[in-house]
Amino acid sequence: MTPLRQRMIEDMQVRNLSPHTQTAYVQQVSLFARYFNQSPEALGPEQIRAYQVHLTNEKKLAPGSILIAVAALRFLSPETPPGPKKPQKLPIVLSPEEVLHFLSCVPSPKHRTILTTCYAAGLRISEAVRLKPPHIDSQRMVIRVELGKGQKDRYVMLSPRLLEVLRDWWRLEKPKPWLFPGDIPGRHITSHAVELACREAHRASRISKPITPHSMRHGFAVHLLERGTDVRTIQLLLGHRSLATTARYLRIATSKVCSTTSPFDLLPQPAAPEPKPAAPQHF
Repeated sequence: MTPLRQRMIEDMQVRNLSPHTQTAYVQQVSLFARYFNQSPEALGPEQIRAYQVHLTNEKKLAPGSILIAVAALRFLSPETPPGPKKPQKLPIVLSPEEVLHFLSCVPSPKHRTILTTCYAAGLRISEAVRLKPPHIDSQRMVIRVELGKGQKDRYVMLSPRLLEVLRDWWRLEKPKPWLFPGDIPGRHITSHAVELACREAHRASRISKPITPHSMRHGFAVHLLERGTDVRTIQLLLGHRSLATTARYLRIATSKVCSTTSPFDLLPQPAAPEPKPAAPQHF
């Protein structure tokens, strides 16, 4: 391992970035160095700018992918040019009826229980697959999410209906140490395996809207909002650092936002015109 890579890894560890993020950033720096066929130590802000142009015009990468590369290259040079502005696209959200139908199309009890948990508790798929039986607290009716995004712990609601689903899964498999074990002994199921199962269920459901495991989390937030839950509570349940991130769901909650009375309907009604006297009849 080169001294530069060692220093970068140490800097990322000091910032407490997740192992997944560290691996992705190291890979991005390797791709950057391979493009110029030089050591990253010999490359600076001008080369980083040229690389961004390459990723944009030649590789045709999405802004989100380019921003990952920019974040990684910032560990090499604090003078890294800023990345592109990421478009603020709104996710397409399933209705409660569509969620129910979709889950009924997931044949595997394990995959169906995981996706149900994502919807019922608003979990990311990476958080759901890492659950352990002790994380399900039926006394306090909460689920403990350990080291979610941003390396933060939090508690989320445990609905009575979800508790029954999880108990049915427990009685079926008696899983340990992970609530949802994978094919490799001692390891939990991978997010990729659930994504593949989600894809198959999507085809079987014949729902025209796009569906991913994250759609369950989006549905959780929007359906709570449409039922009157305040944004701050939803922020805490989702584990968002910024309230602005949660507030974007206000633009999707159509039954709440679009049901607001238009000011046009509050205007006074104009007085009805006086009826004109009938013209005299001539025979």
